[in-house]
Amino acid sequence: MEADLSFGIWRPQEEMMSAAPRNLTREDFKHAKRIVIKMGTSVVSSNGEAALGRVASIVEQISMLKRQGKEVLLVTSGSIGVGRKKLQKQILLSSSLRMHVQGDSNMNRMLEKKKGAMAAAGQVGLMSLYETLFSLYDVACSQVLVTESDFKTKEHRANIRDTLLHLLDLDVIPIVNENDAVSAGVFREGQSVFTDNDSLASLVAGEIHANLLILLTDVDGLYNKPPSEPNAKIISVFVPEQPGQFIIGEKSSVGRGGMGAKIQSAQGAVDNGVNAVVIANGFKYGVVDAIMKGANVGTLFVPYPDELAEHKASAEDMAVAAREGSRALQGLSSADRAAILRRIAASLLEQAPAILHANDLDLRDASGVDAALRARLKLTKTKLETLATGIRSIADQPEPIGCVLSTTEVATGLILEHLTCPIGVLLVVFESRPDSLPQIAALALRSGNGLLLKGGKEAARSNACLHQLIGDAIEAETRGRVSRAVVGLVASRDDVAELLRLDHVIDLCIPRGSNALVTYIKKHTRIPVLGHAEGVCHMYVAADADLAKARTLALDAKTDYPAACNALETLLVDATHVASGAVTPLVEALVDAGVAVLVGPEAARRGVVPGASSAPSLSHEYGALALTLEVVSGLDGAIAHINAHSSGHTEAIVTEDAAAAERFLAAVDSACVFHNASTRFADGFRFGLGAEVGISTGRIHARGPVGVEGLLTTKWKLRSASAHTVGDFANGLATYTHKKLSKL
Repeated sequence: MEADLSFGIWRPQEEMMSAAPRNLTREDFKHAKRIVIKMGTSVVSSNGEAALGRVASIVEQISMLKRQGKEVLLVTSGSIGVGRKKLQKQILLSSSLRMHVQGDSNMNRMLEKKKGAMAAAGQVGLMSLYETLFSLYDVACSQVLVTESDFKTKEHRANIRDTLLHLLDLDVIPIVNENDAVSAGVFREGQSVFTDNDSLASLVAGEIHANLLILLTDVDGLYNKPPSEPNAKIISVFVPEQPGQFIIGEKSSVGRGGMGAKIQSAQGAVDNGVNAVVIANGFKYGVVDAIMKGANVGTLFVPYPDELAEHKASAEDMAVAAREGSRALQGLSSADRAAILRRIAASLLEQAPAILHANDLDLRDASGVDAALRARLKLTKTKLETLATGIRSIADQPEPIGCVLSTTEVATGLILEHLTCPIGVLLVVFESRPDSLPQIAALALRSGNGLLLKGGKEAARSNACLHQLIGDAIEAETRGRVSRAVVGLVASRDDVAELLRLDHVIDLCIPRGSNALVTYIKKHTRIPVLGHAEGVCHMYVAADADLAKARTLALDAKTDYPAACNALETLLVDATHVASGAVTPLVEALVDAGVAVLVGPEAARRGVVPGASSAPSLSHEYGALALTLEVVSGLDGAIAHINAHSSGHTEAIVTEDAAAAERFLAAVDSACVFHNASTRFADGFRFGLGAEVGISTGRIHARGPVGVEGLLTTKWKLRSASAHTVGDFANGLATYTHKKLSKL
């Protein structure tokens, strides 16, 4: 393809791209200079009326690209659709003036013969709309109507190309449309230059050496089968030589181009020098912005797709691989799965220098983050040793899979077993703490579950190093019987959004992080979610408490690891200690330890801590060296306060009254309730679980620290000594016994 340099607008990067087309990856889209965006009929109009909201949103996004210095050309459909509605109104008006109203079917038949008129009527309205919307952003636009004759010869193509490039050079957005007022209804030979606005957009993008072409339509992209069918999935990267990768469904009821035409147009564009093409859903709010930011949206076409496919599987491919890995894990013996964990534990110590080096690089880049996040991010040799000990203890636990929970004789010769089995595929999203990764992986591997992990970007190097170590251990111990893909590490935040849609592949999502993270995930997925939003943990110092114990326990619960979810956040003091003045040494001990003590309404009213600031709320999680001090009256007051303001994580009572302690433990509705013990004991390792995949404050399936047992579900096995049928019982030929048997 020859580059016309006569107007001085070609840039070196564009010359390089046009001379030797290369892949433009999604991450590179932000660097694309020249972009063509095609809006399909279904995007531009709805029932013959201009879709004002969608068009306005896309115009705004294009205008933002212009402000970033991009050159944008718009190819638009919709003139016939908009014109049809306009002429229908005109015909009805004319008919009413003649006192004669035609039926809808007659009107439609008449209009079908007047597509040129519809296009002429629609083009002026459509262009007026674009001009009005772009003017709101001080963006100039110009209509360019073309027909096939404009591309028939080299001279004609040069003329239209020069026009478009001149407009782009003048910072004007060319709005290109086929001049259907002239060409609509014209019979097209098999050798047509273009057959619809998809192929027109492809042709224009190639002529002006665009870096990126975006084809906006009414579906999310190219599916492997019709999107209405179960488990249809988006093809992230189109590979033309891959047979059977997709099935084209029925064509849209609007517009001339179906998905087949879009595929041809997209492939034609990359063959003609365009670096990347994306087919995406123009109905999705912010779709252009998402594409330009590199989100995994729609279907990507590039000159060399194999290069992309080799480096990155789609999120769904990762989930399917984890599912297959889970089934392979279940085929291993208990000893084989335990051996993987022992190899991981050994590797954590053997490779400690490399792990800590990667962590040091993460810490260096995180120099500006707050102290709480930095504390969670930091790995030490001691942490790695603790991790190894915990993982070995998981390996030493009894076999969790296939444990018989009950055996029932349903009838003579008909035996039913209820036993444990893996959940399937887990998605765990965690923030900051790279030590979570090997813990979670060990629990998943021991329980036979596939696993997808997404850690925070601040721990990217640490997570990658640990994930590599785990994959190596899986491959080494199983000799390839289980793929390392059974534990997948998701690299991009955008992949999480895609994974959250895969409720047909992923069985359980476990978020470990901030309240914002958990809330986001719960709002954006149909996958069951296990986790806790906050760790608002309480400690109640009862009237008869040993205050020396209370001081020790409060200091440990708050200062041992202030950023942890099981750290103390609210200290409840019985009113008797305020009246006696005994609360003062307790407060002084906290302040001396560097803890900022804020007060609740009752503590403020009583002046327990003079000059203290008010707590943001009675349900506040600090995650730092700060806590709320509040005063309550009696055990009932403490229980009521905790049940009203706790997040349901962990609560403790300090008392010498055993009966009061038991009442507290029974009445407080939280996952963990303690007597004379620090809230920091709410931890999988400390509970003897080896590790935890998270702490659940929900009430379904698992609650509190979730270890191996929490990652299991159950199945039923029914064995017949003959051929039992339900009809035999209905006809009185057999009788249910429902006798509980000892476990086999």
